[in-house]
Amino acid sequence: MPVPSLADLSLGFRSAYLDHADVTRQLRAWHEAFPEVTSLTSIAKSAEGRDVWLLAIGRDPERVRPAVWVGGNIHAAELAGSSVALSIAEDVLRIHQDAADVLDLPPPMLERIRDVLFYVVPRISPDGAETVLQTARTVRSVPRDARVERGKPRWILGDIDGNGLALSMRIPDPGGELVEAPEYPGLLVERTLEDEGPFYKVFPEGMIEHFDGKRIPSPFFLGDNPIDLNRNFPWSWSPSHEQVGAGPYAASEPESRGIVEFATKHPEIFAWLDLHTFGGVLIRPLGHAPDSKMNQEDLAIFRQLESWMLEHTGYPTVSGYEEFLYEPDKPLKGDLTDYAYNQRGAIGYVVELWDLFKRLGMERPPKFAQLYERVSRRDLIKLAWWDRDENEGRSFPPWKPFDHPQLGRVEIGGIDPRIGIWNPPLHELAPICASQSQVLLRLAAMAPKLEIAAINRVSLDGLTRVDVTIRNVGYLGTYGVPSAKQLDFNEPVYAVAYAEGCELVDLGQTHQTLGHLDGWGHGLHTGANLPAYPGTRGNTHTGFVSYLIRGTGSLELRVGSCRMGFVTTHVSV
Repeated sequence: MPVPSLADLSLGFRSAYLDHADVTRQLRAWHEAFPEVTSLTSIAKSAEGRDVWLLAIGRDPERVRPAVWVGGNIHAAELAGSSVALSIAEDVLRIHQDAADVLDLPPPMLERIRDVLFYVVPRISPDGAETVLQTARTVRSVPRDARVERGKPRWILGDIDGNGLALSMRIPDPGGELVEAPEYPGLLVERTLEDEGPFYKVFPEGMIEHFDGKRIPSPFFLGDNPIDLNRNFPWSWSPSHEQVGAGPYAASEPESRGIVEFATKHPEIFAWLDLHTFGGVLIRPLGHAPDSKMNQEDLAIFRQLESWMLEHTGYPTVSGYEEFLYEPDKPLKGDLTDYAYNQRGAIGYVVELWDLFKRLGMERPPKFAQLYERVSRRDLIKLAWWDRDENEGRSFPPWKPFDHPQLGRVEIGGIDPRIGIWNPPLHELAPICASQSQVLLRLAAMAPKLEIAAINRVSLDGLTRVDVTIRNVGYLGTYGVPSAKQLDFNEPVYAVAYAEGCELVDLGQTHQTLGHLDGWGHGLHTGANLPAYPGTRGNTHTGFVSYLIRGTGSLELRVGSCRMGFVTTHVSV
């Protein structure tokens, strides 16, 4: 039976946002069609019983070797991350099916990618994404709340007018902060001193729990879904009174705990992509300190990543600490990328997909995160017209009157940010997927690679000396990023020998440590290209082991580490 083509298997994720059932169908279809290069496992079960799927892609997918993690949709509304993760998976499969001509990658890079393992988790928060897809209600990560009841008034979001969606509600109020834009009826913008009204208050569609009939509580985006999975990871975790969304304890949630347990069992992960929306920017470490405190060799490697991101996507790269803090001098705690970089020693980075700010023609402020604060009234009007003309009016549906059981006469509708604000319009999704894949595949090609370079034998009087040379011929060292050398799990390369039919003269030679082996790459802007002083590293990418053997037989040699996997050879003596 002929193997179906990737085009035949695709469920259209490059031009649509799939629900959980279709994500599952897509992953299973690939695994069933290409079992020799894929494995499919669930690393967690959500509270609502959905699997958090992980698709491993690579020749002999159970064999340990340097690996890349691709994760998306840890925040419920950020659906484009799932599409990009699936697109990367499809492109890797295309490379393994020798159909990579559309990717425009050079042959040496393609061959290097074929030997790398990819762990793809397209939807980290399946419950949250399903809620957003079906109802449009605001969910940060997961639609659940297990906190102890305190009796405090709060908003419980949901569909109250029976149309299946949970959008927004507006109420006329002389003290309202918003007003309709004259240039675009129905669009609410910030009120100014010049405006005549009517003015409005806006609340999420839903009901007020513990409402006293008088005091309307201010909405809070974590009010009835208090967990932000991207604040629930163990590196620098802090409780909720210090870090909003942290959860009751580090890795308390099944989704984040599944990632931590998997990553701990798989130290081979050397690169880690975390896909979010929106903004059009790459955010890299450090998240807790300025670049002056960062390992400068690591920083040079991130500069190479930055160069590829700018070339292929147009997205700038910023330091998480220097340009992406929500509050000055208040680093985020429990962040997944911080965990990946600081605790797992990976080239961890976030991409905020969909450059809405560029679409609005906004200029970059001194700190990138200020863009989110500086969207002006004029920008919103431009967005509304663009939404009508190019996005089928998805983001700003009309307001419709409704008699709210607690608040009386309201209007419901107005804002549906799923496609056009939180995520790119469908017709722009495919090029975003393609461009991010170009960057990630180049990063994967930086993987370290061990090879047994030479075996020499010298025999005399029944004894044989075997000298073996091992090299790392990859871009990165066997440690990954240089700062990862300090991590306890990041063991140096070692060799283990087993004699068959012969014997080792010195049994102490059975296990020999070679140490970490450097790669040939060093990132960008290190001064290495300047020929003022000729010279490169010595042969720090090379290791040597020797054995003295009595008799004849064979020597099985296994060389590697938990991060590199192992290469094995048999030497006849």
